[in-house]
Amino acid sequence: MPKVFIPTLLRHLTDGRAVLDIEGATVRQIIANLEAQYPGFDDRLLENNRLRPNIAIAIDDEITPLGLMESVAPTSELHFITAIRGG
Repeated sequence: MPKVFIPTLLRHLTDGRAVLDIEGATVRQIIANLEAQYPGFDDRLLENNRLRPNIAIAIDDEITPLGLMESVAPTSELHFITAIRGG
């Protein structure tokens, strides 16, 4: 099962857990399964059924260009990365 690393700002949704084993063959399936087990992920990661503009996904240490449609292997590690804004 893919390992999903939860950013610090979202750990309140997982009772403080930093790493979860979540089923899914695509990023979208993983987010749907996260939402089913830990409600609130959709609101924080998605906007109009797309990734929020300030969220990137890294699978096995590589930023994915396909977003929600990216395939995820059973042994993959998935990270949600929040863009840092500044000026």
